[in-house]
Amino acid sequence: MNLCRDAEASGSLGADSTQQIWRLETLETTRALGQWLAQNLPTGSILLLSGPLGAGKTSLVQGLAAGLGITEPITSPTFALAQHYPQGTPQLVHLDLYRLEHPAAADELLLQEEEEARAAGALMAVEWPERLGLDLPDAWRLELRHQDEGRLAQLTSPRNAST
Repeated sequence: MNLCRDAEASGSLGADSTQQIWRLETLETTRALGQWLAQNLPTGSILLLSGPLGAGKTSLVQGLAAGLGITEPITSPTFALAQHYPQGTPQLVHLDLYRLEHPAAADELLLQEEEEARAAGALMAVEWPERLGLDLPDAWRLELRHQDEGRLAQLTSPRNAST
């Protein structure tokens, strides 16, 4: 367990990581965690971002983008459902499944986008993964939730952590 006020973490993420927890007191620390994850998640990872409205999912993706060298504004793709940022190193694919009420539609979108993301070696961030019907044992999971004046972020490594 790793509780950090400033969302800085040490070490690396790998097969021996099970869960890490950060206390995020501001949106800036949420973005800082995203930057750290961008540098430490294995290439081609899928990151599932869950949490209630306003928990900081899009702010975390903004940090991911900054950590990948993406300079264009990052907004939630709630209406577009998917945004691609090819100028990142690696590229970033950002999905928002909030508007998809049927698991089959969410699954279809994810599988289609995952194929493209894997071909490009992109990092894929998925907001509202609870809309999915699929089980994704290879995905990293980050749960964001409100706590006191800030947020708590809990990262769980893939169940098939052979990366």
